[in-house]
Amino acid sequence: MRGPRARRGDRRGFGPRPERLVNGSANPPAGAREHAQGKAARLWEVDAARGVAILMVVLYHLVYDLDSFGGYPIDSTSGFWGAFADVSAFAFVFLAGLSLALSHARASGEGRANSFGRYLLLRGARIFAYGMLITLVFWALDFGAVVFGILHLIGASIVLSYPFLKLRPSYLALLGLPIVAAGIYLLATYDASNFGIVVAVLLAPFGIEPIGLSMPDYRPLLPWFGVVLLGLAFGKAAYDTGRPGARTRGETEDPTFAVRSLAFLGRHTLFIYLVHQPVLVAALWVLGVIEPGF
Repeated sequence: MRGPRARRGDRRGFGPRPERLVNGSANPPAGAREHAQGKAARLWEVDAARGVAILMVVLYHLVYDLDSFGGYPIDSTSGFWGAFADVSAFAFVFLAGLSLALSHARASGEGRANSFGRYLLLRGARIFAYGMLITLVFWALDFGAVVFGILHLIGASIVLSYPFLKLRPSYLALLGLPIVAAGIYLLATYDASNFGIVVAVLLAPFGIEPIGLSMPDYRPLLPWFGVVLLGLAFGKAAYDTGRPGARTRGETEDPTFAVRSLAFLGRHTLFIYLVHQPVLVAALWVLGVIEPGF
């Protein structure tokens, strides 16, 4: 959640992992057995990475709240903290793509490939709906316009990723990199100043930034869907998903308590993301550190 001081061009946004993975089928088909055996061991790596990402989100929003509501001399939207926010967003989106690779491999190994598209549609629609809920809350509290934030992005990307799931990692990278480059170019070069508000909002998901709107959370498909594809490519390459006899990562490693704790947080990033800002604001308000102004 962002406060009323959000400025145009502040594209900070964060989001959750696209899904929680669980142990595989007891009877995977030939070629998927090795994957199923190593999945639980690999899973803590991904969940721990999500745990680190959500802690970065909480830390950034604590700094943002102190800046926006407390009047502390912190520039939370540019410089170090602006970059910190972007790195956190990159981590979430990249891990979303990586998780899609693991999830697709699991569905294929369990013989659910034909129904996987429907699952992605429902999952993506649910996360997108959470994004729309945040849009309504920000509008009601006059905190700015969340036209296409991180939850909108991840929800839409889960659905859009379906045609790309069977591509090789190299092809995914070749698609993802130009999308990232094109999006960066669009954000730096074009805006919707020549269009009405309705058209501007419709163009916002594609990297054409609306003018005259305070957007505290803006992560358009261009360039960020390219990051999803890069995460998908990495997941396929690094974890050798679907390849018989492939070496799985983390098979023999026993994570420490600290890593298990991070993995626990990583398995609940969606819930933490949705509730952490209200909890932070309420706690700081009760302690007399900030004055939210609503």
